[in-house]
Amino acid sequence: MSNSPTTAEEAKKQAKLLRSKLKDDGLEISHSKSLELIAQQYGFRDWNTMFARFGNRPTRAWQQGDRVSGLYLSQAFQAEIIAVKKLSDGTYRLTFQFDQPVDVITFEGMSNYRSRTSQVIGPDGTTREKTSDGRPHMILEI
Repeated sequence: MSNSPTTAEEAKKQAKLLRSKLKDDGLEISHSKSLELIAQQYGFRDWNTMFARFGNRPTRAWQQGDRVSGLYLSQAFQAEIIAVKKLSDGTYRLTFQFDQPVDVITFEGMSNYRSRTSQVIGPDGTTREKTSDGRPHMILEI
């Protein structure tokens, strides 16, 4: 399990799968124990701490035509969402048309301007993919 779940529902699905796989191997655990193990797998003290990360906020339903702003590869942008595909509860593949092209190269003396990009955005408004310094590729202001 390399990607941390972005919703409580995803975490619960992983716990259910873990419980099922362990049962297949002859080890039965309770559902609450499987939730605790999933939480610990991702560095949380317990299930309640992990669940608190998700909060009780409703997930955002993105729509074509929405106006957004944020950071893309650490560069500020404003854009229109021109395509939306829902992948799971709160997770979407969004295509953005930037108002002004964004320079995606941070090296001095080089430039590569991008006017459109598609990204998978989780419920927290960020991508799972990260740059070499650990920042999400895209962070939306939500």
